[in-house]
Amino acid sequence: MANTSETPPIVLAFAASDPSGGAGLQADILTLSSMGCHPVSVITAITVQDTLGVEDVLPMDPEWVADQARCVLEDMPVSVFKVGLTGSAENIAAIAEVVADYPDIPLILDPVLASGRGDELANDDMLMALQEMLIPQTTLLTPNSLEARRIAQLDGDDDDLDLGECARRIIEMGCEFVLITGTHENTAQVVNTLYGESGILRSDTWQRLPGSYHGSGCTLASAIAASIAHGLDIPEAVKDAQEYTWQTLKAGFRPGMGQFIPDRLFWARDEENDDDA
Repeated sequence: MANTSETPPIVLAFAASDPSGGAGLQADILTLSSMGCHPVSVITAITVQDTLGVEDVLPMDPEWVADQARCVLEDMPVSVFKVGLTGSAENIAAIAEVVADYPDIPLILDPVLASGRGDELANDDMLMALQEMLIPQTTLLTPNSLEARRIAQLDGDDDDLDLGECARRIIEMGCEFVLITGTHENTAQVVNTLYGESGILRSDTWQRLPGSYHGSGCTLASAIAASIAHGLDIPEAVKDAQEYTWQTLKAGFRPGMGQFIPDRLFWARDEENDDDA
């Protein structure tokens, strides 16, 4: 008998493998699956890392990055691209060349420039490649405030460049929307702001949770990708993805000696607890 079940929306994630399961490709796969999508993946790099930080990164050969993507894209209908850690400027160029052939597929870019501990994950060449090749093709960029300032900063700018100005400059690079997250800002609550060409589209305030989290940015960007794949427009996708991500952080756990990991399957454990009650 033929299988007549409907195919879930497919999201293609470009990211590095994280053996701790906290961030990177593993975070993308968990998040996309939890939100009802079928994740397909391109490994951009292999990392040596745990919940404390990143020890080393081995970028994949750019031809392998492109070949992984094209093989999947020629076989399956992908609804959304999600890009995280790329590993090298050459990989950014390879990804940019692939996605340029699919201009109608939305692209969510999480510009992973450093780990939660502060380990450098993007050099100046990679930053320039992002600015020149990938950001102009991006539907939504999801930097934290530190990343937004680094991407937008010009010579002579203050270190505390206004985030609205950062968003304006990034949109001028060709990006359609920018969601700047406020976790690193010195505010009582976390304020995440979505910008478009006309300015602020929405601003959401969230309780600042104690502790630090490994993979929160990956989770948010993948959740936005999943929401778009399910048919939501950008502002609604951003709203729903923030709610999902905050719940994963609230339910976060600390399996090792470092940061907490978001529980992307919090809802499944909530159901287990209900069954036990």
